[in-house]
Amino acid sequence: MRLLRRFLLMTACVSLSGCDLAPAYIAPTVETPANFKEANGGGSSAEKRRAHSGDSGLQWSSADPSDLHPRGSWWGAFRDKRLDALERDLDQFNPDLGQAMAVMDRARALAAKAAVGLTPTLTASGQLTENKESLHRPLRLANSYPSSSDFARSALSHGLPTNAPTYYGDNQLSMQSSYEIDLWGRIRNLAAAGVAQAQASEADLAAIALSLHAELARDYINLQGADNEIALQKRIVSAYGRSLALVQKRVGGGITSPADVTRAQTQIGFAKAQLSEIEARRALLEHAVAILAGHMPESFSLPSSQTRVAAPTIPLDAPSQLLERRPDIAAVERRVYGANLSIGVARAAFFPRFTINLSGGTQDTGLSLFNARNSLWSLGPAVTLPIFDGGAHSADLHDAESAYLEAVAHYRSVVLRAYGEVEDALALIRYFDRQEKDIAAAVVAGNKTLDISLKLYEEGVVTYVEVVTAQSDAFAAQRQAIALRTGRLQAALSLMTALGGGWSRPVSPPPVAESPCALCEMATHPTKS
Repeated sequence: MRLLRRFLLMTACVSLSGCDLAPAYIAPTVETPANFKEANGGGSSAEKRRAHSGDSGLQWSSADPSDLHPRGSWWGAFRDKRLDALERDLDQFNPDLGQAMAVMDRARALAAKAAVGLTPTLTASGQLTENKESLHRPLRLANSYPSSSDFARSALSHGLPTNAPTYYGDNQLSMQSSYEIDLWGRIRNLAAAGVAQAQASEADLAAIALSLHAELARDYINLQGADNEIALQKRIVSAYGRSLALVQKRVGGGITSPADVTRAQTQIGFAKAQLSEIEARRALLEHAVAILAGHMPESFSLPSSQTRVAAPTIPLDAPSQLLERRPDIAAVERRVYGANLSIGVARAAFFPRFTINLSGGTQDTGLSLFNARNSLWSLGPAVTLPIFDGGAHSADLHDAESAYLEAVAHYRSVVLRAYGEVEDALALIRYFDRQEKDIAAAVVAGNKTLDISLKLYEEGVVTYVEVVTAQSDAFAAQRQAIALRTGRLQAALSLMTALGGGWSRPVSPPPVAESPCALCEMATHPTKS
């Protein structure tokens, strides 16, 4: 037993001091911008300077990726209680999110299984059997008489038979233990690769959750925009109805041409058709919101509301470090790390594998299994050395190295797309701000033009064609104002998503003078007939 303890201690020391054939891991580096170009009106030559990731760019450490830091309810920046409630329902009831959680749990289980080889395995077994051998089996000992041999004398002294019986019992209680000495780091790299895959799966879950929350917010914003469009279209139908009544009155008095009646009827019919199209689009958006929130569309409804979703304040100087919070980047980086470890596993296959096997127990033809004389045990090392495999191990190594290069290229692609998404969102926000200011002036001018045209038409100074033109321009400007408002909110949502779910530091204070509100102007302006 003393020799056994020394042997096991030596085995553990050798295993712990074993080498690692995996390449030293260096996180992929990507040339990244020092500042976001679109955050400063398109940027200047100084702002377009790029810094290598060793200085100020994006570089990951394998210890603490910040993508898993809690973000909280980042959609709360829109300050809408109904949206907050729907997002909470998504966390609880959305089946896609539940599926992603199950995938993550499976990855964790596989990681735990990969780490099993780091410790010895121990199994117990037992059997109670009655057996019959063939009478014509090879090497069968016939019922011979005892001889004077050492075997015969030993058998007789212990009361054992000197021949091989045809009928016998074989009852056993045993335990087996096995442990591979990890000289080349094969098992350690397998376990570490499993952990990396589990971390990647956790990041995948965060990315899916972020995508689902963003999709729900996007559909909700579009639904609010549709509500505003429906309210506007109903006012347009009402205005066209009043215009039709005015035209019919003037035609009845012989003041204007009967063609104005059909022209006004065409307007109101087209406006009603547009209203039906918007209402159908609104119904589809409501169904999409219901499904994302985990509800059946048949039992779900959102009352129509013209309450404007608040536009969040955007940090114009958002630093590029915020991209480290993106879970999709974290997922591909963890897979790069796992692919690097797989190279070590493939290299270890060229070297011998040493295993320590230990087994012990008792065996008897009867039930005397706890008799010390019936004990048995076995202890010893085993080695497996690859000699010729037709190039299989070389192919596995080449495959592992190629998989690593593929993962690195995919990582860089994801990072580049991430920066592009942030720049796109910032550009859209900037241009939407400019368009909203322009369309606000157009709404005011269009409403004034319509008022003047209606007044002049009542006085017989202009034809109804000028009224139609003025109505078309004024209502088109109002529709565009709603579309721009919705687009501005969608761009803000896209930026929040591109930054990994909002931003982690205080935002810049809002400007003192806010831009004109085209929606407020058209909501308070009375459409005259």
